[in-house]
Amino acid sequence: MSVSIRHIILHQINTTAEGDVTFSARDQVLSPSHDVELLVSELHRIYNSKQGKGYGFFADDVDGEQLFARSLTDYLDQDNDFVAFSQQAIKLLQGELMKYNFAEQGYLMLANYTHVANNFLFVALISPKDSIAVDDTLEVSSNQHLELNNLQLAARIDLTMWQAEPDSQRYISFIRGRAGRKVSDFFLDFMGCREGFNAKEQNKNLMNAVEDYCAAAEFDRSEKEEYREKVFDYCKDQIDSGEEIAIKDLSSRVSNDGEQGLYQFVNQQGYELEEEIPGDRTTLRQLKKFSGTGGGVSVGFEQKHMGERVLVDLDNDKITIVGIPPNLRDQLTRRLTNED
Repeated sequence: MSVSIRHIILHQINTTAEGDVTFSARDQVLSPSHDVELLVSELHRIYNSKQGKGYGFFADDVDGEQLFARSLTDYLDQDNDFVAFSQQAIKLLQGELMKYNFAEQGYLMLANYTHVANNFLFVALISPKDSIAVDDTLEVSSNQHLELNNLQLAARIDLTMWQAEPDSQRYISFIRGRAGRKVSDFFLDFMGCREGFNAKEQNKNLMNAVEDYCAAAEFDRSEKEEYREKVFDYCKDQIDSGEEIAIKDLSSRVSNDGEQGLYQFVNQQGYELEEEIPGDRTTLRQLKKFSGTGGGVSVGFEQKHMGERVLVDLDNDKITIVGIPPNLRDQLTRRLTNED
């Protein structure tokens, strides 16, 4: 999963005790080095592994002007250099942060790199973290490191897609915000990004299409389970490799004869599925498992157990489980014995 870095730069942003937002900007890009390449490669890997990402596009603001997109276009058209573009970006981020009453600080990293055949701009606000280190002489000292594994404020612009399909609503992807605060509060706004493509909804449509296709093909129970398993395995492999789910390729992979039955069914029935969609692991897991939580009760089981180990009676709002999981049985035995 090698990346080829074109330009990368870091700027620092801080919030003072008085609530003022300040920044320190570099005046030149980072020099190419093994450490810099490791940083971008690791961020690329971490970002790809994040589930539930949102997708969007550049939208004109109220004045009909998009400063971030315009500055990025100037850079790509070579009317502007990367340093000037990045300095414009940190100023826009500062202005957006000044609208809010919470403190945010860290390093704004902008990296233009290529991976496979695509050109990307990675934008992230990375938090620093204090740590203790031991040097070669066994002396102890404190330092700061970038907290990459807790990456929360990050977006990636597929520049290749943006330039080829400017009307697309999914050339920007972003990590959804932490609980209690949406990333769009300031991070997407500073880039002028509006959420568009709904990956979770597309994955739900795919699941519905698979279930409807199995019914239309009159598969028996074992055939349905086998088909769902193949669909899930293909989608899981695509997600693990950082690739999107190609509906046509999926259709040929899961058919024993290699025909495009599912693909044709999707197009004929109007499921409004795009040709390729980012996989959502949580949604696709429902191909294999039922699960739900409510009223202090959590229930989950694999679909293959329904009708055998798990008996469902929707009319009377009941689920009967035959064969209690051993660890649950142990807990229940201890508790009931003590109460007796």
